[in-house]
Amino acid sequence: MGSRSSFGSVDLTQANGADGESHGSWTLQERRGHSAIHSGIQSMKDKCEVVQVGWPGHVLDEEGYNLDVTSMDQDSLDELHQQFWDQKKCVPVLLDERVAQGHYEGYCKAVLWPLFHYLIWDYNLDSSQFSLQSWSDYQQVNQKFAEAIARIYQPGDLIWIHDYHLLLLPSMVRELIPNAAIGFFLHTPFPSSELFRCLPERKEILEGVLGSSMIGFQTYSYARHFLSSCTRVLGLESSPKGVDYKGSQVSIHIFPIGIDPKRLQNRRQQPSVTDKMAAIREMYAGKKIIVGRDKLDHVKGVQHKLNAFHKFLTTYPEWQNKVVLIQVTSPSEREIPKLEAKVTELVARINGNFGSLEFAPVHHYHQHLDQDDYYALLSVADVGLITSVRDGMNTTSHEFVVCQQENRGALILSEFTGTAGSLSAATLVNPWDYVGVANAINEALSMSKEERSTKHQQLFDHVTSNTAAFWAESFVRELKKTDGVAPATNPTPALDVGLCVQKYRKAQKRLLMFDYDGTLTPIRKTPGAAVPPPEMLRAMQVLASDPRNVIYVISGRDQACLENWLGSIQSLGLSAEHGCFLRPPDGKWANLSEDIDFSWKTEVTEIFNYYTERTQGSFVEHKRCSVTWHYRLADPEYGIFQAKECQNHLENAVLSKLPIEILIGKKNLEVRPISINKGEIVKRLMKENPSAEFVFCAGDDRTDEDMFKMVRQITERPERDRTASGTSTVDPASNDIKNERLTSFNVTIGPATKKTHAGWHVPNPEELIKLMGEFAVVSKNEGAQASS
Repeated sequence: MGSRSSFGSVDLTQANGADGESHGSWTLQERRGHSAIHSGIQSMKDKCEVVQVGWPGHVLDEEGYNLDVTSMDQDSLDELHQQFWDQKKCVPVLLDERVAQGHYEGYCKAVLWPLFHYLIWDYNLDSSQFSLQSWSDYQQVNQKFAEAIARIYQPGDLIWIHDYHLLLLPSMVRELIPNAAIGFFLHTPFPSSELFRCLPERKEILEGVLGSSMIGFQTYSYARHFLSSCTRVLGLESSPKGVDYKGSQVSIHIFPIGIDPKRLQNRRQQPSVTDKMAAIREMYAGKKIIVGRDKLDHVKGVQHKLNAFHKFLTTYPEWQNKVVLIQVTSPSEREIPKLEAKVTELVARINGNFGSLEFAPVHHYHQHLDQDDYYALLSVADVGLITSVRDGMNTTSHEFVVCQQENRGALILSEFTGTAGSLSAATLVNPWDYVGVANAINEALSMSKEERSTKHQQLFDHVTSNTAAFWAESFVRELKKTDGVAPATNPTPALDVGLCVQKYRKAQKRLLMFDYDGTLTPIRKTPGAAVPPPEMLRAMQVLASDPRNVIYVISGRDQACLENWLGSIQSLGLSAEHGCFLRPPDGKWANLSEDIDFSWKTEVTEIFNYYTERTQGSFVEHKRCSVTWHYRLADPEYGIFQAKECQNHLENAVLSKLPIEILIGKKNLEVRPISINKGEIVKRLMKENPSAEFVFCAGDDRTDEDMFKMVRQITERPERDRTASGTSTVDPASNDIKNERLTSFNVTIGPATKKTHAGWHVPNPEELIKLMGEFAVVSKNEGAQASS
């Protein structure tokens, strides 16, 4: 097959056929869905093969009762899948009824939807909605989708995942198909990080979405909130272009969704619509018509609209008996009796205060509106009024603009809709400001024909150019770019543990060098919490006791810290403060920086103190040869901002005139003499051990790159070539090493896509400690053989 796109969508229901046989044909019944998404996806069918993957809805028997899909025989399931493929080019994801309800009604609608629309839940009022079972159901459904996608995936396919129902799906698909191009688009708002952090499963949700190659949002503000959450919750570095996650960048783009204006225009010209337009005009002859059409939901702002309309009639009595508000509220998927009662009460109050036997200023219809009626209503309106208090992308505004080609009525739009940023010619209002909305209604009704025409033309040009097809095409085009972008560096291969252990076993003399933080122990929020794991200490003691081994821990930590945590290990060498101090195995500490001028520390400390006073949670760490400013406990975004400011300050005020350098670490800045680094220690140790046949060097951050570069410089040939042949060509004149059997392993801790001078990688410190354990087993066996 050629290029394909797989979409996660839900737009069908099913019922068994009427032939009375369990293996009979199935009837597929379409139901109401999101027309903009449907139009966008349909438009792609002219450009590539489109396969839709989705939950088909409820599976019913002949009498309309739900069927248990888990108990259906395989022949029926195969026939059902085949019919979906033949008729709709769809792959159905069949779900257990209870799991489907827990996923959709439980987690999606009771947890995520309120949160994303700034309606925080109350555990005390309705704790049953937040059971662990609904989260488990959410995970199960996402996993079902991942497995369905993996079954049909072919190399070169693009995978496009939609909306908050499938937030975990990108990472699940990534696990099954590591090299897939995965796009995710969120159709709802994304809340502020302050609100999103309330979600108990916040880390899992973010990590799930970050399995994508590219993430799309309706507006920049939604994207900004997502980036902020990634920084605050996961501690990731981000920019407006994307998020750095597991060594690669997940790109972020803005794609405002549109509608299919041509289809709408063709539908408006049908006699069924024009006849209804004439009927509505006749019914409200002599009246100005304001139209509102919303789902009966808290976020749609129907209450706000009615309160503002009441304020309008009170403030501008000259419009009484001249204006009618036609408000259509389609029933919500979940009953909200309190809201329905409140809306009914407001309608009755307005009609009671300003109406009469002959006229009612508000006509409220609580029902699903026929499409012809809806387009007719939008076409004859003088004002479109949308007062959503939070909305992803309200396409009613687009439909109103297209329907107003003849009338050219004014559009009043809530500034809290996703559409507000692009429909700038509309009158933007704050739904909570009833006076402001009332004034906007008056201005819209009083607007001159020329001004209305000018504003409408601007809106019409935008809506007809930024269509659903353009939205889908733009998303797929950008997703293809992420699929075709080569990584900034060649992926670092995973460490060949078997080869490494084999070379370790064969070597008669070995030199092993380890960083500490992030290498022998995971990174911790506070420096004092990074205590050495017991299994690492046991393996290190065995390795250090092996007479064939020379082992050093080369750290940025000070002497006291290394002595406290590692000093009890006999025959272990230590280097502190990035090479300022060196303690040979079972020897005494030597200061390698005695002749260096440290007068610069006063000026650097003053700058660090300045930023510490202004950055809550940051602190300064003083070492003998360096000064470090830590901001790991500060506000993530502000900490990064202040670190950049501090770095610029140091570069401009100190670095230009003194022989020092800045090390940018993990949530810290360290200033040290330029002549001292871990690479110099490595150079010293390799010269002291010219007979070493096996050199192993492990580290995780930028300071350890000095070690990797020095190992490569001394051994000359690229590591992967060298380890393949088992020999090394060196220049005796430059480094005094004449061992032709030297094999070296530079190993970085982190993802394969990380930029590094190392030749191998392991994903985390735990894997490195496991390798040390295997080294220790070899050393123990050698010791046992020697003693026997």
